[in-house]
Amino acid sequence: MAALTDLTIAEARDALRSREVSATELTAEYSAVVEAIRPLNAFITETLDLAAEQAKQSEAKLAAGTGGALEGIPLGIKDLFCTEGVLTTAGSHILDGFIPPYESTVSGNLKRAGAVMLGKLNMDEFAMGSANITSYYGPVHSPWSRKGDNRPLVPGGSSGGSAAAVAARAVMAATGTDTGGSIRQPAAFAGIVGLKPTYGRCSRWGVVAFASSLDQAGPMTRSVRDAAIMLGAMAGFDPKDSTSADIDLPDFETALTGDIRGLRIGIPKEYRLDGTNPEILKLWDQGIAWAKAAGAEIVEVSLPHTKYALATYYIIAPAEASSNLARYDGVRFGLRVPGDTLDEMYANTRAAGFGAEVKRRIMIGTYVLSAGYYDAYYLKAQKVRALIARDFAQAFEKVDLLLAPTAPTPAFALGEKMDDPIAMYLNDVFTVPASLAGLPAISIPAGLNSDGLPLGLQLIGKPFDEMTVLRAAGVLETAAAFTAKPEFVGAGQ
Repeated sequence: MAALTDLTIAEARDALRSREVSATELTAEYSAVVEAIRPLNAFITETLDLAAEQAKQSEAKLAAGTGGALEGIPLGIKDLFCTEGVLTTAGSHILDGFIPPYESTVSGNLKRAGAVMLGKLNMDEFAMGSANITSYYGPVHSPWSRKGDNRPLVPGGSSGGSAAAVAARAVMAATGTDTGGSIRQPAAFAGIVGLKPTYGRCSRWGVVAFASSLDQAGPMTRSVRDAAIMLGAMAGFDPKDSTSADIDLPDFETALTGDIRGLRIGIPKEYRLDGTNPEILKLWDQGIAWAKAAGAEIVEVSLPHTKYALATYYIIAPAEASSNLARYDGVRFGLRVPGDTLDEMYANTRAAGFGAEVKRRIMIGTYVLSAGYYDAYYLKAQKVRALIARDFAQAFEKVDLLLAPTAPTPAFALGEKMDDPIAMYLNDVFTVPASLAGLPAISIPAGLNSDGLPLGLQLIGKPFDEMTVLRAAGVLETAAAFTAKPEFVGAGQ
């Protein structure tokens, strides 16, 4: 058998059920890697004792034949998901000491499926960032490095801790959240699979809110099959979440037939942007060739409002954030910085508790919602969002899927774009449009650039058609045959 930390969820599931390996043994191997990768700063809170206890419970269930879909599988949970009895910070100082008395629906679903939680993963503060450098707990380092360059690289954001931990074999899979690309972009940077489901497929209840009309939980894994297994355990209707979709939950794993003959795959011409890394454009062409060789029909499509997507996103998301983050005032939970008056206590707490990027977005959001500017900015952005969604709907009248790059560049060095917020925001140029339209999209690792860094390809599907997205992703994954590992893989592998 391969090293336990190299097994996919599907392989480990079979090994656990056949009693070839025990849940305790598997969890112990992963716990050792969690300790070994501490220099990457991927975790905010480790829960290794809890994981050992959960593994023992899984062993009993497996022995009795009552194990769940993820029984005994060691996972990491992004620190945006509230976890009962375990510190939840959203990467922010303002939530210091917050231990939720309840469990988010998604992490609760995973727990009921038998998953073992190794810890809470580091992230950009309140999920605001593309490089995992805005966390109060310090930046996450990618396990990858450039050839001949020892500068630490960013793992992407905001789910950078999740991406780094999965790539470094410290967890078998992890939860992420995607508001404008925060699952897919770090997945591309880290050489793993990242799936953003359709908005409403996974419950947002118990997930610390950034932008409520955009936030969506999803899995980050090392294979497409694992993403299908994870999504099946995470998703489902939740009456506690008014945006949760009350639709049937298919068996996502059955989508992986390996056959995409006759599938129509659209290539959006507006995604060929000036300044995109030429190696990424070359990989995109390679992806088109793989799809064509597998029997898919390639069709050029137009998404004319794509050029407005980033500007639209960076009005709508900060506006919703300014409203959502008003609840952090030092009164009910988290950090409190005293003042002589109540207003002064509010001001002191928020000044000390929020980082620079969060403050920037709150200020932008408050401005675009203010009297005299609401119509000029926020209302107009909502209208453009509707046009972007219409572009996709019209494209999907001709095609079944869209194929595009995931990110315009490979991972960059820590601090490289730190002082330029606009350069950071441009990282989301290929991921934001699908988020604004609420569509399912997946990033798969498809190759390495000349510096030995991973590059990702993205597939975008119709609403609630994750089955077709997964089917095509499985075919491209097979064609790409991506087996590269980062240099920093824990426990001396």
